[in-house]
Amino acid sequence: MRFSTFLYRNISLVCMASVTDAAIGYPQALVRRIGHPVMWIGALIDRLDRTLNTPDRTSSQRRANGFIATGLIIAVPTATACLAARLLHRILPRWLALPVTAIMASAFVAQRSLHDHVMMVAREAETSLPAARRAVSHIVGRDPEQLDEAGVLRAATETLAENFSDGIVAPLAWMAAGGLPGVVFYKAVNTADSMIGHRTPRHDAFGFAAARLDDVVNLPASRLSALWIILAAATMPGMRAGAAVRILWRDARTHRSPNAGWPEAAMAGALGIRLSGPRSYNGVITPEPWVGDGSADLRPRDLYRALALYRRACLIQTVAAMSVVGACARRLRRR
Repeated sequence: MRFSTFLYRNISLVCMASVTDAAIGYPQALVRRIGHPVMWIGALIDRLDRTLNTPDRTSSQRRANGFIATGLIIAVPTATACLAARLLHRILPRWLALPVTAIMASAFVAQRSLHDHVMMVAREAETSLPAARRAVSHIVGRDPEQLDEAGVLRAATETLAENFSDGIVAPLAWMAAGGLPGVVFYKAVNTADSMIGHRTPRHDAFGFAAARLDDVVNLPASRLSALWIILAAATMPGMRAGAAVRILWRDARTHRSPNAGWPEAAMAGALGIRLSGPRSYNGVITPEPWVGDGSADLRPRDLYRALALYRRACLIQTVAAMSVVGACARRLRRR
């Protein structure tokens, strides 16, 4: 297969999957009936964690078993996706195989669900701090009971920025690189990191491989997500594209995460706010540097502005992908 044909097919898949997810998301009726593909991957991870990460093993044994587990976590879902993609292209006509594959692939993109969860935090924060804390507890790992209103809103904004990268940009980038198997590969790595890639006594050794691999596979998308946020800010009144570039250059590298700091710094600069800073996990305060120059005393209107910036960044990404599809189509027609 020529590169232009490969690119045309995969970027078309990206466009269709992105639009499908933005329009309908993953229906809750399907979640109740069959679960979600990420839940299936999570069940595999949990099984391997309980089997290979038992308390009687030494730290070196846990680390070695973590490499084995990470290999299985990647291999099983990715091989299944390869078989599914091949089967679809064999049994369906060419004009139908791509849209059906895109519908399946859209389950691994989180544009709509991320937007809806963060929007719920913004709405609840307007009327009830306890309700806002409950809403934000669904999307962050820190203790929401320790957060005041500004802390809840910062946590939601940080999650919006970080998950724009690893919940939307990264899955679509890996879809562009490898089709349905590519996005499943990425989601397996990312889910493994979220479940076992923590620096806790139980998972520090066992989750080492998953955490380091997640850092690598998210590196390109974190930089790309910052670019989309900056371009979005440049097209919106009241946003600060120049400040986004400046804060990105200054603060992204000081963030605790080698990847999350990029979209977070870009969003903080564009909105003129401060993010990150000290936070509480399980009652323990962890000192973290601030990102951005503005006020850390966020209000619901700041989160609504962040959501508007997020929607524009998603749109710019989709338009960019469609432009690539159009360029590839013109090139193929000239042959």
